[in-house]
Amino acid sequence: MRNILALIAGSLFGIGLLVSGMTDTAKVQGWLDVFGNWDPTLAFVMGGAMIPMAIAWAMTGSRKPIVGGEFPARPEPKLGRNLIVGSVMFGMGWGLAGLCPGPAMASLGFGGFSTLVFVGAMLAGMLLAPMVRQSMDKAVPAE
Repeated sequence: MRNILALIAGSLFGIGLLVSGMTDTAKVQGWLDVFGNWDPTLAFVMGGAMIPMAIAWAMTGSRKPIVGGEFPARPEPKLGRNLIVGSVMFGMGWGLAGLCPGPAMASLGFGGFSTLVFVGAMLAGMLLAPMVRQSMDKAVPAE
């Protein structure tokens, strides 16, 4: 049952990415081009994702998931090196390629060679990140 629900949720997510235009790199880069030919339509996509999630967080309270153990705890609102470095790296990749991990995976079937290169670089970054973090923590311990 859990796998079926995961398949449904993932399919709905992928379809939403396609319908909203998040897999179109030109549209995403247009959103980021604030001082040029700015395309504000992705603000509606973001709001369409954040508003239901905020409502879901507010409604979970002491409820339990239909499948699985517990809902995850609210993240600690701590601004630290990991969040800043991760956000900068995510933003640079998004700005340069016009893709982030979800839309990249959704566009693997039709995105062409450039999408394959992006996904390869993304996976390499995911594999290298723990090693980079360890070397950063040795050089200057995180607070």
